[in-house]
Amino acid sequence: MEKREDLRSMLQYLPLVVQSSSLVWPPSLEQELQTMSTGPSESMLNSGEALALRITSMRRSLSLNVSDLAPYALQGYALFFDEKISREESAKFFGEVVPALCGLLIQLPSLLEMHYQKADYVLDGVTSGLRLLGPQAAGIVFLSQELIAALLACSFFCLFPEVDRRLKHLQGINFDELFSFLYTRQCMKQESKIRCIVHYFERICQCMPKGFVSFERKVLPLEYNPNYVSYPEADYWAKSTTPLCSVQVHSTGVIEDQPGETLEVEFADEYFGGLTLRHGCLQEEIRFMMNPELIAGMLFLPRMDKNEAIEIVGAERFTLYTGFGSSFQFAGDYLDNKELDSYMRRKTRVVAIDAMPRPGRRQYKPDGLLREVNKAFTGYLHQCKHQAGTLPSSASGSQVVECSERLCIDHEEKTIGVATGNWGCGVFGGDPEVKIMLQWLAISQSGRAFMSYYTFGLQALQNVSQVVERIGLQEMNVGELWSKLVEYSTERFSRRTKLGFFSWLITSLSSTN
Repeated sequence: MEKREDLRSMLQYLPLVVQSSSLVWPPSLEQELQTMSTGPSESMLNSGEALALRITSMRRSLSLNVSDLAPYALQGYALFFDEKISREESAKFFGEVVPALCGLLIQLPSLLEMHYQKADYVLDGVTSGLRLLGPQAAGIVFLSQELIAALLACSFFCLFPEVDRRLKHLQGINFDELFSFLYTRQCMKQESKIRCIVHYFERICQCMPKGFVSFERKVLPLEYNPNYVSYPEADYWAKSTTPLCSVQVHSTGVIEDQPGETLEVEFADEYFGGLTLRHGCLQEEIRFMMNPELIAGMLFLPRMDKNEAIEIVGAERFTLYTGFGSSFQFAGDYLDNKELDSYMRRKTRVVAIDAMPRPGRRQYKPDGLLREVNKAFTGYLHQCKHQAGTLPSSASGSQVVECSERLCIDHEEKTIGVATGNWGCGVFGGDPEVKIMLQWLAISQSGRAFMSYYTFGLQALQNVSQVVERIGLQEMNVGELWSKLVEYSTERFSRRTKLGFFSWLITSLSSTN
């Protein structure tokens, strides 16, 4: 086992150790898990305060410093389970869920060993094992929902080592900050985020899901080669004759409720998961609360570079919610009835793409436009569009293209549209009128069937349907719309116009007719 390169890349980030070629828990911790799995009558684990003491004890068994946890995290555990939920809810959690989670953790070594034994055969020889999937490393990781549940149980008990994660541009994966912010700020949204996680554990302990989830790092090679799709320059967009795809605009509703099958856009931070396990509550963090299996990707996916995106297929939804931001609230159980594909993944596709934060006037510069359209293009491009042809001489480029070709496991994906919204707007400060056009360009050029756009009631986009219709009447292609966007942005950057893009475009088109 320890000879496996994929496992070796993860060992320092896992709470297990290798002993006689097998993965095991330290004996003292395994004994503690055995005791806790029998229930509160023997373990005396029946309150949030007792849970905080157990977390301290378990971390010591792993030689992890309690001082490495976020300040007041243990008080946050006590506060939530002893005060924020009812006595009945707390008794059920400690009487049923905690013993089941500990039983699941006892199985973690065998679940991981089974995972690695099968990892080379899931995709016909393509590596799919759990590993550090670092920058510029195009690849895919296939995890069973049961293994994900065990990994998230480690997060709940704060068992993952924190050492060196930041050096590899990895976020924290333990739930200590989640509970720490509950104690220090005691806001409703933080309590609701924890309720979503607790509800997930209640569900999987009642009936363990048997499907799989894939996490893929998608990379567009930076080195140009005429035989495959690489990271485009501005000239690529200007010369494109690709027709613009159809657009569906929704002034109400949310992306995750999109009817039919689409690629659903996650308005991501460059760090996958963003502030999910901290104090944030943007759309990205809400999605991770509805589909907690997404959190597992934070364990092994470092931050994204400009030519990268992360696509997740199969994450199950467990909860309902209301509100947004500070008004976000857990709203109960959700039964996900999405069909399964041939790999036992739910037909839910989520792609994470990060926008430029607080770009200001930079977003109107040529390199700002190019960065954003290429980032969206990376996320939306179906891997089957990568035509390898003659591979480049550089090893890194060859590996990326070969990987992209071999990961083409769903030949129907190219017919699926994209469900998206105000990517990079809101707190990120992007211009919504420009951003929707950049996404339209990227989706069209990627060969996707359509763009389903959710405005979330944003006032700036109230006329978007009319603008889309006007562009359609002009029969513009990708290159022509790109050129208009560049022309507008040049005038906006130099302050020759104060108009938004929609008004400027309509005026421009009217003057040429």
